[in-house]
Amino acid sequence: MIVKPAWVRPLAWIAAALALGVIVFGAFVRLSNAGLSCPDWPTCYGQITWPTHHAAITAADAAFPQRPVAVQLAWREQVHRFIAGTLGVLVLLLALGAVWRQRAPRYAVIVAALAAAAGVWLYMGGERAYSSALAGIAIALPLLAAWRLRRAVPWKVLTVALGLIIFQAMLGMWTVTLLLKPAIVTSHLLGGLATFALLAYAALRLSGAGTRDTPARRLLPWVALGVLLLVMQIALGGWTSTNYAALACGTSFPECAGSWWPALNFHQGFVLWRDIGVNYEGGVLDAAARAAIQMAHRIGAVVVFVYGLWLAWRAARAGLKPQGIVLALLLCAQVLLGIGNVVLGLPLAVATAHNAGAALLLFTLIWLLAATQRPSTQREF
Repeated sequence: MIVKPAWVRPLAWIAAALALGVIVFGAFVRLSNAGLSCPDWPTCYGQITWPTHHAAITAADAAFPQRPVAVQLAWREQVHRFIAGTLGVLVLLLALGAVWRQRAPRYAVIVAALAAAAGVWLYMGGERAYSSALAGIAIALPLLAAWRLRRAVPWKVLTVALGLIIFQAMLGMWTVTLLLKPAIVTSHLLGGLATFALLAYAALRLSGAGTRDTPARRLLPWVALGVLLLVMQIALGGWTSTNYAALACGTSFPECAGSWWPALNFHQGFVLWRDIGVNYEGGVLDAAARAAIQMAHRIGAVVVFVYGLWLAWRAARAGLKPQGIVLALLLCAQVLLGIGNVVLGLPLAVATAHNAGAALLLFTLIWLLAATQRPSTQREF
């Protein structure tokens, strides 16, 4: 029997579920064009919530003339921040639970939390340089604490998750201040999925996931490769969305704009950083560059689909039938949602479900990854 604080495992599952909610709601915010609906951070037009009354809206419009208030959009952005902030508190509690037995890691996590809070306060006061320095400290300290922590991997993972979620907060700030730069928004998506994956992995391992069965254990490197391929495909999907390339081929499928291989500009399509100051709402790329991004995403989808089905078959044969079945079903659903995005003209519900499907696929592979490792012992905890 593994001995651990009774509250850690359920809280890890709650945090993982909330991280999934943050990802899905964040996709809804992004896809409904609400990503810049609050021109400041972490407040919204200088308020904790968002302007709703006529006088508050008038004052906000005067203070931010470049961004008139759109209440129907602003609430989405600020609610997303509230949910993400709640997740940050839960991850802090989990990190404290992981390091509390050891003095140096415990102090490192506490100082990281204080540095992050002070960094936000300084940012709101206009002290960007000092704020960035404190944020760097807040990110580094949990990583150092995890390295020094003499406990099993799940506890280290929970500590690393704290540093990652502080970095996520910084990416959220840069998403606003750098006006939806594709590299920042895509990194923000990947950071959210990484946070979710870490929390899910820790929750699974703390719940006893693992096996001593040799055929299942041999599957571990192939599962790890599957995770890598899926992450690359998710990055391509994020790049497609943030460069407004989801409908670059029109609504034709499997052709692209009526052709199997139209004019494509991969060089321009995959320039990772462009001049600061460009407002990316609507995108700035030409048709050939966007079509190149869309076609790359489609090719990646084929690779992940074929490999994922093979991995699902191997998992079922190795005694991991539930994981294999779920993986196969999610792969099929995700492909159908991707095709639906194109032929239906990117409806908000389908596009948001496509993002949720990617997160669920990642969870299934993390589930499979945890299940192909050896079980943890009481001594390790």
